[in-house]
Amino acid sequence: MAKEETPSVSRDLQELQRRLGLLLETFQNNSKVVAFMKSPVGRFLDRHPFLVLTMLMFVTMSAIPVGFFLLIVVLTSLGALMGAVLLEGLVISVCGLSLLCVLCGLGFLSLALSGIAMTSYVVVSCLMSYWFSPRPPTQQNANIDRQLAMKFTESEKPGL
Repeated sequence: MAKEETPSVSRDLQELQRRLGLLLETFQNNSKVVAFMKSPVGRFLDRHPFLVLTMLMFVTMSAIPVGFFLLIVVLTSLGALMGAVLLEGLVISVCGLSLLCVLCGLGFLSLALSGIAMTSYVVVSCLMSYWFSPRPPTQQNANIDRQLAMKFTESEKPGL
């Protein structure tokens, strides 16, 4: 059975080698690759294949740790942003409710003080107008004044 699979495996490997050769040829004939290979950097890399392989391996192996690092940075930034937004929202809500309570208290206080001031004004103005208004003597007041004057004059008379 192993002998029957060997020609099939070798035929598959030859087909794979041919496809990879075509892919490599297509890649090397690309105009951008040709322009890069004619540049000084491309010529340097063509003369130092070990350096190219080392750089390729480094970039390939460092992609996962760099990706994890960037993912952690983004998630941490989003978490901090959300935390800051939530904290800021909490602070604004608490301050807004406090301001609402203070303003309601000031409204009630100003209403009470206005009521007290208006009542005081009315009472004081009524009392002042009652105390200091010029009143004409009434008939009863005149009779009382005459009786007092008569008693005073009778007490001054001698012999009584």
